[in-house]
Amino acid sequence: MSMNFVKKLLIPAEVKKEYPLPEKVVEVKKQRDAEIRDVIMGKSDKFLVIIGPCSADAPEPVLEYVHRLAEVQDKVGDRLILIPRIYTNKPRTTGEGYKGMIHQPDPEKQPDVFAGLVAVRSLHTRVIEETGLTSADEMLYPENYRYLDDLLSYVAIGARSVEDQHHRMTVSGMDVPAGMKNPTSGDLSVLLNSVVAAQAKHTFIYRGWEVNTTGNPLAHVVLRGATNKHGGTIPNYHYEDLKLLHEMYEERDLENPAVVVDTNHSNSGKKYLEQIRIVEEVLHSRSYSPELRKMIKGFMIESYLEDGAQKIGSEPHIYGKSITDPCLGWEKSEKLIYEIYKKC
Repeated sequence: MSMNFVKKLLIPAEVKKEYPLPEKVVEVKKQRDAEIRDVIMGKSDKFLVIIGPCSADAPEPVLEYVHRLAEVQDKVGDRLILIPRIYTNKPRTTGEGYKGMIHQPDPEKQPDVFAGLVAVRSLHTRVIEETGLTSADEMLYPENYRYLDDLLSYVAIGARSVEDQHHRMTVSGMDVPAGMKNPTSGDLSVLLNSVVAAQAKHTFIYRGWEVNTTGNPLAHVVLRGATNKHGGTIPNYHYEDLKLLHEMYEERDLENPAVVVDTNHSNSGKKYLEQIRIVEEVLHSRSYSPELRKMIKGFMIESYLEDGAQKIGSEPHIYGKSITDPCLGWEKSEKLIYEIYKKC
């Protein structure tokens, strides 16, 4: 066993200095952050739709997707805020497989982490410059967050990370909404404990520093379904699940009780077409209960240019088709956004 130290990476401040943001990008992010924050805090009745590929595999199809999304945003902006899902860090259940653009800027080449950092920063910057939208990414590695904290408007904490104290404490130092996914066990008490921790003040070690945080009142719940001991999926988007979560939220002294429903993963059993039906059901629950209408702030939807998924290196390679989990294609996704717009 050994660990080979390949190269020392620039610290986030150095990367930001070498790859600075245009003033336009800074201003757009400031405005978008305020709009999204108001939704989580209940100051705005707009609804969040965090939508995009399971993994951002290449700049060209991702940017084409986000350009299309921006055109739809222009039509639904009075009710919806569309947040491109540009996930560049991919958790792998067994540790094998594509770990995201931050590891491999080209999925078919060897890992190059520094090139990955530059590619990811460039992609998030281009999204804002070219479309006026700001994106969401997953914080798989807490120490990497500072490389992107000036670009992201929403951060997701995954089901396998949410019980980790370092993730929770790092979220407590963020100034943007952080969606804490329920653990794979589905335990809602554990989930809400993560929100409590993320909203609290902490002192801890981060990137070789002793740091203090003030707590993140925008940390909230994401329901993504669970897995039982036999490996079967257990959805948790039904009316009864949402009512139980509301009751448990009320029992705790938490700011801005909010939930975003992840329509794929263990809620759909990764049957991507089920996302359409799940959206319909949750919107119905939200319209039926004033309490749920107030608590449910948005959806996470896996969507790309083409339906389904393909393997890395498959021939022919289909442009804009997921190389990880299967996604809704663009036509179905656009139609679904307009359905959400009508009913939210």
